[in-house]
Amino acid sequence: MLLVKVLRINLSDNSWRIEDTTAQGPVTLGVKVHNEANSWGLDPFDPQVPFVIGMGPFVGGKMPGFHRLMVVFKSPMTRTLHVAALGGAAYKFMGSGIDVVIITGKSKSPVVAFLSSDGVELRVVEPIFEYGNYHGAYAFTKYLLDTYREFFVKYNARAVVVGPAALSTYNGALVSIDVNPLKGEFRPGAEDFAARGGPGTALAMGHNMVGIVAGGTYRARYAKVNDMEFINKVMIESFKKPFRQVMDEKTIKYRFDPGIGTGGTFGVNYPHYRELLPLFGYKSIYLPREVRAQHVEAILRLFWKPFNDEVFVRSKSWYNCGDFGCSVVCKKVWHGKKVDYEPFHAMGPFIGNYIFEEAVPLVDLIDQYGLDAIEMGHVVAWLFDSLEHGLLKPEEVGLNDKPVFDPLRFNPTIDSRKNARLADELIRGFVGRSTEVLRLVAENGIRAAARKLDEMFHERVLKVGRSFRDLVVYAAYGGSGYMTPNLYWAPGMVAPMYVLGRYWTNYTPTFMGPEDFAKSSLGRAVMEALIDDAGLCRFHRGWVEPVLDRLYTEVIGMQPNKDLYKEFAEYSMKANAEPTPWESERARDVVATMAKEIGSKEWIFEDYEDYVNWWRRFKATIDAGLGVITR
Repeated sequence: MLLVKVLRINLSDNSWRIEDTTAQGPVTLGVKVHNEANSWGLDPFDPQVPFVIGMGPFVGGKMPGFHRLMVVFKSPMTRTLHVAALGGAAYKFMGSGIDVVIITGKSKSPVVAFLSSDGVELRVVEPIFEYGNYHGAYAFTKYLLDTYREFFVKYNARAVVVGPAALSTYNGALVSIDVNPLKGEFRPGAEDFAARGGPGTALAMGHNMVGIVAGGTYRARYAKVNDMEFINKVMIESFKKPFRQVMDEKTIKYRFDPGIGTGGTFGVNYPHYRELLPLFGYKSIYLPREVRAQHVEAILRLFWKPFNDEVFVRSKSWYNCGDFGCSVVCKKVWHGKKVDYEPFHAMGPFIGNYIFEEAVPLVDLIDQYGLDAIEMGHVVAWLFDSLEHGLLKPEEVGLNDKPVFDPLRFNPTIDSRKNARLADELIRGFVGRSTEVLRLVAENGIRAAARKLDEMFHERVLKVGRSFRDLVVYAAYGGSGYMTPNLYWAPGMVAPMYVLGRYWTNYTPTFMGPEDFAKSSLGRAVMEALIDDAGLCRFHRGWVEPVLDRLYTEVIGMQPNKDLYKEFAEYSMKANAEPTPWESERARDVVATMAKEIGSKEWIFEDYEDYVNWWRRFKATIDAGLGVITR
C-alpha cells in the first residue's frame, strides 16, 4: 500500500502536523477524510469541512503527465463532493515532500501556507489584487513572487492562489501560474486553473486560506518511475512499441495533428465537431443542420482561423503546463494568452461572439478574477437569453443595452463586438455584485437564483411563458445543488451521474437507449476517477489507461481501488445530493435533440414522461452497476 505523507493544517489555531498514512492517491484519501469528518451533513463553508489538495504516486519520474494537483472538496455548487484538477503544479509541489494537504478550521486573517523540504510556515498575507501592471490572481501571484523571492528561488517554488471571485462569488477557482524565480517572470503558457465546482471559493470562504506556495528538493517517490528499461518493457508488451513512440501517437491531438494542420483542444474541436458545437447557450440545438453549418463557417473564418494562422503558421508558440518532461506542449499561446477550447468557446460562440480577438480579453478577465470560465459562459448566456426574452431589463444586470442573442438574426461581424462588450460589463458586475440580480446569482448560483428570479419577476414569467430555469442547461443534485455541463452537445454531460462538470461520463455527441448509455458512462466515470487519483493529465489517458493497473502493481505494489466512483455515489446519498430529474427544459432538450439528430426511432420524446422514463432508467442502470441502493 502506498505510504502518503500528509500535512494536516488546522486554521482555527494555525497549527499543523505531518503524519504518514496509506492511500492510493489524493482522491481516495480525500473521500476517506470527508467521510471521517461526516462532512456530508455540513454546509460546504463550515470550517470543519476538509479541503484536500495533493498529488498522485507517480510524480518525479520519466513518464510525463503525472504532475497534476488534485483537489477534493465539498462544492458550494453541487452540495456534494467534487474534484478539480490543476495541471503541472505537482512538478514543483512534490519538492516539499508533502503528498497531500488537508485543511480544516478557519483563520481569523487571510493566510498563505509555505511548504518546503525544510518545513511548513503559515503566514498572514492579505491578498493583493492590484500590483504593478497585473490584476487579480496574476497580481497576487506576482506580489508573492516579489515579496517572498528568496523562498521561490531557494525552493524553486510555485504558488496556487485564489482571485477576487473566490471572495465574492460561489464560482471562485484556484489559479496557478508557474514562474521563473531567478528572473521574477511568469513562464509562458504554464498557467492552469482548478475551477469547476468552486474550489477557490470553498478554500477562501470556508477556511480563509488564500494561497499555498510549495517547492523543495524531494523528487520521485518510487525508483521505477525513472527506470526507462522498465517503462519501455511495459509499453512494448502492451503496445508493441517503446514508450516515447506510444506517448507521441496517443497525444497527437493535443500537440499537432498534421492530418488536419492544427492541434490542442481549441484547434481540433472546431473543425471536428462543426455542426455539433453548442452555440448561444445551447439554443443552436433547435436549429436545422444547414443553419448550424452557416454559423460554423463564420466561426471557422472569424474565430478559429486567426488563432490557427498565428499559433501553427507564424509564431508556433507551444508550451506545456510546467510538467517539464512533457513533450505534448498542449498549451497554445496567442500573443501571450493561453488558448484552450472551453474557456474560449465559453467567451466566444457560446455567448454570441464569433470574433477571436474579442474573446481574448474576456478570457483574460475571467482568469484574472479567478473564475470558472465554463460556468461563466453559462451565466452570461443565461442572462443574455433572459434579456432577449424580456424576462430581465438591461439596467437590472448593470447594462445599458441588450445583446443580440437570437442566432437567426445574428450578424457575426457586427453583433459579436456588441455582445463581447456587454459580456465584459456583465462579468465585472457579477464579481462586484453591482445589482440585486447579479448579487443574487453571484451568491447563490444559477439553480437557486433561477427559482428566486421566477418569484421576483412572476408577472414577466407568465407574460413571456418561459421560466428563468428553462433558459439554461444544468443537472440538478438534491434540493439545491447543480452543475452546468462542459461545452459539448452531449446527453452524457447532463445525465444522472454522481460527478459532472468534468469528464466522468460518456461525453460523446451521440445518443443511445438509457441502459447502454449508462453503461458506457459508468465505464468512463470509473476510469476517469482512477486517472484523477493517479494525478494524471487526461491528455495522456490514451497510453496510461491500458497499463495503469500494471503501474500500480509493479511500481507501488498494490491494486487500484476500482470502487472509488462508488464511494462518491455513497457520499452524495448521505449528503442528500444525488442526481434528481431535470428541471430545465433546455437541459432535457440536450438529450431529445441529439436523439433527433442521429435519427432515433425508439426515443422521440413527445411528452415529459418520455424524458423522465429515460432519466430514471439511466440512473437505475448506474446504481445497479455500482451496487448502491437509493431511496
